[in-house]
Amino acid sequence: MPAKGKHRRPKSLRLTRSIAVVGTGGAALALPLMGATGAHAATPAAAVAQHTEKSASVAPAAVKAGTSKTYAVKAGDYLAKIADDQHVSGGWKKIYSDNRSAIGSDPSLIHPGLKLTLGAKAAAPQASAPAKPSAAKPAAAKPAAAKAGTASTVTKTAATSSSSGYTLPVDGATIGTNYKVAGSMWSSGYHTGTDFVVPTGTTIKSIAAGTVVSAGWGGAYGNQVVIQHADGRYSQYAHMSSLSVSAGQTVTEGQQIGLSGATGNVTGPHLHFEVRTTPDYGSDIDPVAYLRSHGVAVG
Repeated sequence: MPAKGKHRRPKSLRLTRSIAVVGTGGAALALPLMGATGAHAATPAAAVAQHTEKSASVAPAAVKAGTSKTYAVKAGDYLAKIADDQHVSGGWKKIYSDNRSAIGSDPSLIHPGLKLTLGAKAAAPQASAPAKPSAAKPAAAKPAAAKAGTASTVTKTAATSSSSGYTLPVDGATIGTNYKVAGSMWSSGYHTGTDFVVPTGTTIKSIAAGTVVSAGWGGAYGNQVVIQHADGRYSQYAHMSSLSVSAGQTVTEGQQIGLSGATGNVTGPHLHFEVRTTPDYGSDIDPVAYLRSHGVAVG
């Protein structure tokens, strides 16, 4: 009996020690997963906080360091959403800059199944951007990024108005799809306006003084506003996330009428802007030419 008692105690001690090791090892294995999937969750207990913080900081650093991955576009995706979900340094403009040859001239037109490369050049441009402009720029270098991605149909607008009482509907936007571009995705067979690519929540302004004819849901146009101006022309602003005006209201040049968004039939956030001869669909005229005729610099 004494012999057995002596034999059991060491065994019990080893078992306790083994359980402690396994428990510690299990936590060590689980912690990186917790850090990777819950980097923004509540802080763990003090005993493991230091280890968790170290693990949580590793995952974002790997993305910023230039580790590339391939992402297949899914239904309902748009570049800003992908950038947020995949934690892409540089945001949607970075994805567009790196994948412009695959996406095309309009960053709002992506389709399910399209393969995008994410994070391929995330770190290098940050160090070299000030001295060496390239096609891949971080979001912070906005003017340079626009020039690098500029093609015949993609230009950068400025915060521009004119003495004639007209201004751009949105400041500092990239022009995506231009007026009259043909395509089967539009019921008319062509694009009836000009797209200004801006993130959701960007201020949308009335291009000139006028009266709001309609403000509300416009089917494929999502939330829209239509304004009649003194020359008899009508301006339309579509896909907005929220509206700041109502029908019958008088507005002034540059007055905020809502915020940009991705409502209606869209693949990503942008402002669809039209100029019409009537308040109705099908009476469109070239909106850029109209603005330029009133002294507003576009592109």
